[in-house]
Amino acid sequence: MQTNNNKKYHPEKIRKIFITGGTGFLGRALTSRLTTSGFQVTVLTRKIKKDEQLPEKTVYVEGDPALPGRWQDAVQNHDVFINLAGASIFSRWTNKRKKAIMDSRILTTRHLVEALSSRKNQETLLISASAVGYYGFHGDELLDEKASPGDDFLAEVTVAWENAARAAEQFGVRVVTTRFGIILGDEGGALDILNKVVKFGLGAPLGSGKQWFSWIHRSDLIESIHFLMTHPEISGPINCTAPHPVTNRELMKSLRKALKRPVIVPPIPGFLVRMVLGEFGSMVLKGQRVNPAKLLESGFTFQYPTLDTALQSEF
Repeated sequence: MQTNNNKKYHPEKIRKIFITGGTGFLGRALTSRLTTSGFQVTVLTRKIKKDEQLPEKTVYVEGDPALPGRWQDAVQNHDVFINLAGASIFSRWTNKRKKAIMDSRILTTRHLVEALSSRKNQETLLISASAVGYYGFHGDELLDEKASPGDDFLAEVTVAWENAARAAEQFGVRVVTTRFGIILGDEGGALDILNKVVKFGLGAPLGSGKQWFSWIHRSDLIESIHFLMTHPEISGPINCTAPHPVTNRELMKSLRKALKRPVIVPPIPGFLVRMVLGEFGSMVLKGQRVNPAKLLESGFTFQYPTLDTALQSEF
């Protein structure tokens, strides 16, 4: 396991946390979890809404993380930085969209790291989001954090994203890059889309249905982030996925069972998925089988280790 060289790091002294992407599907729930645990949280947002009720112990800072600006001055007074910002990948990938996917991650991370230079040699932790897309496509091979990166577009994005985050190590920052699987939870995210598909009887496998789907319940992801905050011996890449990935066929079957809906269409041919979604469709038809090896070795316990337990919590 990769360890942190900053022997003076004291997680019990964490008081203030700075989050980019804190208003999204994951960020909102994470902010709530952290503030109820007693932490003060600063959320960077492009636009502060008038008369918006903020959770207790939460403040907003206005600014565009993809651009340098006055928001970077707020960094100095925080101990932990959680970088979640990034444009959604769930759309057809035009050249313009691919540029937005790349730039939103790299530029945000780069500007955050630039701001962290003001905390050189202070106790600082950066948890920067990444994705299991780092690994590319390996069929049925079980992938842990030691696996090599792929050579497709998403792998290119995640490699550059992680490299931008690791630049903070030159300032003595403990850097953790969290490789997220597909996040399942209520009120948005992938599960909201999948539910609508299944409810209309369209919950058939995509392509062969044999492609792997590495997922994590949002509650487990939030708890894993908290776990990483309080375990200073952990750094480097961490697979944030449930310990039991499923195939696309198993996923759709479990969703149909949970929602008590039949399927009224046959398996959807791969060529049709690629026709509708383009390059993104190829990713949907391949997937990754990922193992959260470092979390398990470190003693993290998943509340929802299997897909059935995750779906039971939602329906």
